[in-house]
Amino acid sequence: MADFIFKVSPNIILGSYSISRLGQFASEIGKKFMVILDPMLREVGIAEKATKSLDDHNIEYFVFEEVNEGAATKTIEQALTLARQAHVHGVIGIGGNKVLNVSKAVCGLYYESHDLYDFVEGAVPGVAPLPLVCVPTTIRSPYLFSTFTPVVDSRSKSTKIIKSKNSICKLAVFDTNLTVSLTENQIASMALEVLCLATEAYLSPRASFFSDMVAEKAVELTGYGRDGAPSLMITTPSEVLLSQGGCMAGLASSIASQGAATLLALSINTKYKISQSLVTSILFPYIIEDHAKFKGERIARLAKILRAAPETATVEEACAAYAENIRERIAKANLPARLKDLSLSMDELALAAEDAGQLDMVNYLPRSMTSDDLFDLIKLAY
Repeated sequence: MADFIFKVSPNIILGSYSISRLGQFASEIGKKFMVILDPMLREVGIAEKATKSLDDHNIEYFVFEEVNEGAATKTIEQALTLARQAHVHGVIGIGGNKVLNVSKAVCGLYYESHDLYDFVEGAVPGVAPLPLVCVPTTIRSPYLFSTFTPVVDSRSKSTKIIKSKNSICKLAVFDTNLTVSLTENQIASMALEVLCLATEAYLSPRASFFSDMVAEKAVELTGYGRDGAPSLMITTPSEVLLSQGGCMAGLASSIASQGAATLLALSINTKYKISQSLVTSILFPYIIEDHAKFKGERIARLAKILRAAPETATVEEACAAYAENIRERIAKANLPARLKDLSLSMDELALAAEDAGQLDMVNYLPRSMTSDDLFDLIKLAY
């Protein structure tokens, strides 16, 4: 097991209506901000809630919404130029993965004098980042607390990783009311992604007793959020439980590492704009079955925490029950069960596996895997 070294960062605020206090939180960092916003949030009224709080606290800000192409390097360059010209004190990112990844990249490189593509090609920033406030609008944020920031290289349309020495996010604000705009199918697939993220962290070679504790809690809370709590003493609303589980899973993966399903889902999303949650949920049961061969006891432990297997089940029974439980959840939510259901060819998926195998994240998987091994996993799920 890896040595345990833990620094308490960032500050995390999780609760209903916490976005109404965004101006208060931001004022403790500075008075001039760039707000990077998912344009879809204007349609559901979330944008107005956030900016009203900033207005109430006399925060000076401007809004950047040009993130339709995701965390592409040309988008990051544009946002970075605007932030520098405005001499902002910090960045507030409000949205899903693509918005938060653009926000992380802008903050991480704000004070750097080197070209963006130097860092895309592997250079590590050497100066402290600009303060970042993240407001996730989904129940999962796999890269929020990580020192890895996935971006899309606009030149090759491939996934690249911008590294940082420490977590860039200074404050994470989880408002459980922001998830009400999600559809039931989105919630179902994201909940499966949270379970997969927590499971991958639990199986990681970089796992510690602390990441194990957080991952176990993530699985427990997500199970309660989807299936109901086993005791009437637990009356927390499901959206709160799911947000708590997602926060815990993201934290666990940042302390340990992510796995093959998350890595492949990232690469496939970059190339073909397919939902990362859908791809992860399809791959998840195959990850369980593959890793049960050498991490059976740990998988069995999570199966029992999720109540997918009884406490009396053997390791083999519990592992099989865990994979079957995930497949049942996929079927119940009427989600795609095979990668071929996403209208992707094997040739396209082979390219995605090749890209995934070239990322540094592949070095932290529970077992050594090459691009060929990743493609074998894809073939099983196809």
